Amino acid sequence: MKSVVKLVAALGLCAAASIPALADPGTKVALVPGGPHPYFAAWEQAGADAMKDFGLGAGDYRVPQKWELAQQSQLLESLLTQGYNAFLIFPGDAVGTNAVVQEITENGGQAIATAGCLKDPTPALFCMGTDTGNSAYLGTKELIKAMGGKGRIAHFTGFLVDPNTQLRIDAVNKAAAETNGAVEVVQVIADIDAPQPAEEKINAYLAANAANVDGIVTTAWVPAVTAANALRKIGDKRIKMVGIDHDEVVLQAIKDGFVNGTMLQNPYGQGYIGSYVLDKLRTGCTLKDDAPWKSNALTAKFVDSGTVFVDASQVDTYVDAMRGITKDILANFEKDYMNCQ
Repeated sequence: MKSVVKLVAALGLCAAASIPALADPGTKVALVPGGPHPYFAAWEQAGADAMKDFGLGAGDYRVPQKWELAQQSQLLESLLTQGYNAFLIFPGDAVGTNAVVQEITENGGQAIATAGCLKDPTPALFCMGTDTGNSAYLGTKELIKAMGGKGRIAHFTGFLVDPNTQLRIDAVNKAAAETNGAVEVVQVIADIDAPQPAEEKINAYLAANAANVDGIVTTAWVPAVTAANALRKIGDKRIKMVGIDHDEVVLQAIKDGFVNGTMLQNPYGQGYIGSYVLDKLRTGCTLKDDAPWKSNALTAKFVDSGTVFVDASQVDTYVDAMRGITKDILANFEKDYMNCQ
């Protein structure tokens, strides 16, 4: 949590004087992840800052108690009845969440799939998040470079219900395949983006196989933290590692040489920019058909919220990279993606 607070405070995006707000106090934004997870903590401050900067009626972070589609759907339905009309939603299921988003739109609300995409056809306006496949691919390429272009990789990743997980698995395998057999992914351990399963499975795997692994790539927050701690305990820097996100444990492990680098994401920017866009769309703007949409395996309307690799030479200034990404996207979003009077 400290790293999230540090990131939000340092980004310094709260005074969006250069962005004209249409100030509709009737825009009530709810930022709703699929369940409890440290990645989404930055959404709380993002919503609060957007409410202040853009004159919104609400910018509230609401979290289901568990990672269960039914709980998220019930929470979203409850928020709709409470008058929320603009939703940033991490899909509890890439297909199943479409049903409650349809309910939202039929009752006058609108939604953006955020940090993870809904599968087309979807009533969501578009998807904004990390290009997770590209991030995992680039991270694995950095790991292969650190390994000297050859060796055996273990991949520790997130929940199988997360629509990003399979994209990440495919991307890591793609990067390894491009070495023509010099690099092999020898193990993929998924469904461990929570402390207990991550501790149990990663530590057990390394206890039995550390001598036979040359590199570790982690593509979810909790596995990154657990693997970084595990390598510190082993004390042998022979195994190379590239993680994900900006947890203090991972950042310190980079400084101390136990982790080679991490792929940063932009959760604060997702919540802040998404709230701004929802307000603009409620107050007269429309999305351009010919906007520079990207596409992925789930949707044809995707906006990349940014990713960057950070190693020991940049770890103390990583916030600068995140600040730049968010400001650039925000400054150009209306011009690139919307028609506004």
